[in-house]
Amino acid sequence: MVGSWVGTDSGGTFTDVVAADGRVAKVLSTPADPALAVGRALDAVGGDRPAVLAHGTTVATNALLEGQGAPVALVATAGFEDLIEIARQDRPSLYDTFADRPVPLVARHRRVGIDERVGARGEVLRVPALEGLVERVAALDAEERVAVAVCLLHADLEPAHERLVCEALRAAGLDVTASHEVSPEFREYERTVTTVVNAALRPRCRAYLRELDALADDVLVLSSAGGLVPVVGAAETPAALLLSGPAGGVLAGAAAARANGFPDAITFDMGGTSTDVCLVLDGRPAPAGVRTVGGYPVRLPSLDVHTIGAGGGSIAHVDAGGALVVGPRSAGAEPGPACYGRGGLEPTVTDADVALGRIPADAVLGDLGTLDAAAAASALGRVGVTAEGVVQVVDANMELALRQVSVQRGVDPRRLALVAFGGAGPLHAASLADALGMAAVVVPARAGVLSAAGILAAPRQRDLVRSWPTPRAHGGLGDALAALAREAAALVQAGGVVQTGGVGEAGPAEPEVSTSVDCRYAGQSHELTVSDVGAFAEEHRRRNGYVLDDVAIEVVAMRASARLASPVRLEDLPAAARRPAGGPAVVVEADCTIWVPEGWAAAPGAAGALVLRRVGAS
Repeated sequence: MVGSWVGTDSGGTFTDVVAADGRVAKVLSTPADPALAVGRALDAVGGDRPAVLAHGTTVATNALLEGQGAPVALVATAGFEDLIEIARQDRPSLYDTFADRPVPLVARHRRVGIDERVGARGEVLRVPALEGLVERVAALDAEERVAVAVCLLHADLEPAHERLVCEALRAAGLDVTASHEVSPEFREYERTVTTVVNAALRPRCRAYLRELDALADDVLVLSSAGGLVPVVGAAETPAALLLSGPAGGVLAGAAAARANGFPDAITFDMGGTSTDVCLVLDGRPAPAGVRTVGGYPVRLPSLDVHTIGAGGGSIAHVDAGGALVVGPRSAGAEPGPACYGRGGLEPTVTDADVALGRIPADAVLGDLGTLDAAAAASALGRVGVTAEGVVQVVDANMELALRQVSVQRGVDPRRLALVAFGGAGPLHAASLADALGMAAVVVPARAGVLSAAGILAAPRQRDLVRSWPTPRAHGGLGDALAALAREAAALVQAGGVVQTGGVGEAGPAEPEVSTSVDCRYAGQSHELTVSDVGAFAEEHRRRNGYVLDDVAIEVVAMRASARLASPVRLEDLPAAARRPAGGPAVVVEADCTIWVPEGWAAAPGAAGALVLRRVGAS
């Protein structure tokens, strides 16, 4: 029965649950044991054991950012062992001589070279010399338990050598991640980092996801690309989960924008720890082939979500130069903002909102009970900052993030709507929309738990990518894309049949399949993902302001995505009725608080949304 499906979003501050029959719960996260908070949230929402648990998680992200992954041994082509440290020529901050690159993910003594070679077109030049390899890696494993990453030169074009190496290492009982199984794309540095990240995260994420597997009959996990995958597959490829939770909010936010007549929008998810923004054009969230997390490039399909350390729990302080700084450090769930009454002493954005009256002191956030306004004022006073100043600084930080996904990509924000959700998003959305001249603010139903709702209604999905070996020769590209599309469809169907009819009805479904290609002009070092080669020039004009009619277009990778729709539809989830409100006004809801400033008015919209517009605007 679809009614026994639930979606959960495990965030840095709160863990949210939304059930298909409309039940909602929000509990404090338990960073030391995230599965514990998921169990508590399921208990809080009540009901029978879920038939399907659709889950979004920050465990992979936090483990990478906090350096809590397993130690990794890297097996690379001899001569390329240090590529992971050499990295790219660019620096984190061009004019800051004190800026450091992230620490290499593999220590030098754990890098193992193997004599083998595959050519740049995938031709085998020298077969691997396997003698002594297992012993060298096993010796590292004997010193400290290591995960093994195997990334050989040009294995994206010809993986035969990686398969031989992995077979030998796995036969010795080692936990091995192969680059051709995780990220079969060109660019050795990015492919190596992605493989190592996956190897480092797998032991911890595998244990966590196994705990979740006991909470429901069927557990699915949301990938960074916005699709649900079986928990077993998610445990093997945790690098694909680095944007797991935010992707759910983007899907639901895009749906809310479409329903209210805004196919072009920016989703704005301000939670307790971070803010996530994503551009939506023609109703579709922007995709990305590579994302940088903690300074490390992870080359896997994802939604193009831009994240900054600005949330309700972001801590305000005065730096050595006397400037007010907000974030990225967060009070998190333990102890949380001072107003939570859990021992927090440092002022946060939430404390500022309470002090300004935007969050009433008698508001109830999840399982916290009422808030302590006196503690919020005391924390601000202790540091010598004002609530107005804290809000202005965090709003400025978030405005920059919104500009980065719109103005810097050739998109005028004045024609976009801002879709605000997360526990804190609707408190700050109108001022941000004002700053960018945006048309309207859409606050979806269940805004405070929207990511969980989006995860619940997300499709099952499989995304594949392959390098294209002859960039300037496109002959056979159509056939190759069709074959990749068939492979993606077969994989998503093998992951389980999704109910497609009404409640209780089940049956086979044909997946929706789309393909795309990564293109560039000859001589460029960056690519754009487009539907086909013919669409590249116009997309290049939009993003970069010009086209090059006399320069060859190169294809460097091809992509396919297959989706099976969920039986749960966001528009069918029960939602409380909303009333019009003029500014200034505070609209308190069970899962979030909405601030309607002076000059703005809020009216009920489609699918349970509340739409904010400037007074007098059409």
